[in-house]
Amino acid sequence: MKSIHVVPIGSIQEDVLNEISIGLWNVFGFEITLCPSLPHPDYAFDHHRKQYSSVMILSEMQKLYSPDMVKLLGVTEGDLFIPMLNFVFGHAQLHGIFAVISLARLKQQFYNLPENREVLLARAVKEAVHEIGHTFGLIHCSNRQCAMALSNTISLVDAKTDELCPTCSIILEQNTKHIVTINGMEKIK
Repeated sequence: MKSIHVVPIGSIQEDVLNEISIGLWNVFGFEITLCPSLPHPDYAFDHHRKQYSSVMILSEMQKLYSPDMVKLLGVTEGDLFIPMLNFVFGHAQLHGIFAVISLARLKQQFYNLPENREVLLARAVKEAVHEIGHTFGLIHCSNRQCAMALSNTISLVDAKTDELCPTCSIILEQNTKHIVTINGMEKIK
């Protein structure tokens, strides 16, 4: 059975992985498979920036591909960057299979605020849905409450929901019609 796979990269707490899994299932309707943890991504660390290259992590994740994967989401504690930006909350291959999110800047402690587990979990689900949405071909949405809204600050992450707007939902349905149905049932709600 095809499923969205979620892989911790380094040590990720179980409650985070569970919330992300539930959130992805709620939005995309595919079974979720939790994969064994990958090692901490030391290979992707940039000593000058003191951050992790999301491009290198996505490249490494490609080694995990299996035919039962619809998509693969990596979850890391490492602060991510791409060359043209200071940081990214996540990175995905548009119309691809692989995506990664970082919990580093989703934590209140990053902003010198007290830890808030509920806030972290909500933000992690929003970013997971956002990045997996890109792999299904969704682009940034102008609806600020849609999970696909551009979020380049934490306040923009907080302003959106973990759900797709009606327009993005329709595009998702159109973009997933090619995915094989199981027992004659559609995989997307």
